[in-house]
Amino acid sequence: MIHYILRRTLIAIPTLLVISFIIFAILDLAPNDPTGNLPMTVPPEVRAKIRSSLGLDEPMHIRFGLWLVQFCVNEPLNILYEGFGISIGDAENRTRIISWSTRSPVVDLIIQRTPQTLWVVGLSYLFGILIAIPIGIVSAYRQYSWFDQVGTFISMVGFSVPTFFTGMVAIIIFSVQLRWFPMIYDTTLEVDSWQNFVSQVKQMIMPVAVLALYNASQLSRFMRASILDNLNLDYVRTARSKGLSERVVLLIHVLRNSLIPVVTVIALGVPAVFGGAIITEQVFKVNGIGQLVYHRSAGATICPWSTPWHLSLPFSS
Repeated sequence: MIHYILRRTLIAIPTLLVISFIIFAILDLAPNDPTGNLPMTVPPEVRAKIRSSLGLDEPMHIRFGLWLVQFCVNEPLNILYEGFGISIGDAENRTRIISWSTRSPVVDLIIQRTPQTLWVVGLSYLFGILIAIPIGIVSAYRQYSWFDQVGTFISMVGFSVPTFFTGMVAIIIFSVQLRWFPMIYDTTLEVDSWQNFVSQVKQMIMPVAVLALYNASQLSRFMRASILDNLNLDYVRTARSKGLSERVVLLIHVLRNSLIPVVTVIALGVPAVFGGAIITEQVFKVNGIGQLVYHRSAGATICPWSTPWHLSLPFSS
């Protein structure tokens, strides 16, 4: 097993390098660069100096090499230093990626916004999993029953209707009409008392519920289909012929094999938790990474005072 994981990891490294180079090349061939956002009144000689300071006049392979070093070496070390206080090397003078729009280090912005995203998006993903698995099991075992019909209808609605619509409906019903929950997420709230804890829970209910409905709608369909694929296999009939109860057959034998593809789908969705939910965070004004991407979608640059010449990085802050 260790050799298999090691082999797959070694194969993934050149694959990721090729993919990153292709993306870098596509963005480099785009008809614009960060200096395109400058006002038209900027003189050409000043614009040329800015392009030179950003490293845009260097060959593409050199800029890709600098980006690779920055992304794979410097930024992980910056995250360790800024997020956990672990200093490796010269942390104070290490090259930083600076947001083109805010002129502040991108790592600092991500560290500031990550807790809010993990609270809202992370909890919604967790609740979505806890809701989807039992619903998928019961729907598959009682196929075409009223529970399965209702679960299928809710899943299709939750998956088909966009989160900005369900979020607005939740705000209109529970904030405007019933006034149960706050309309806007207060990111400045400090949980230092029981009253503030209750306020924090109340303001998290709607965004977490909206995202949990969307996640559970997808996962419950995967769970149902996986259970149905295993219910009629030979090993299930063998287990029943041995006199095992339906509970043991379903929860021990069928569920164990059915969770394999579902766990894969769940694992593939975990990176999205750290990327934030752009639309939902915008609707409820959650000051997380998703809203940061929405408002600060601009190219980032190497900090001008860190190196003698610099590089425009082809991703957003």
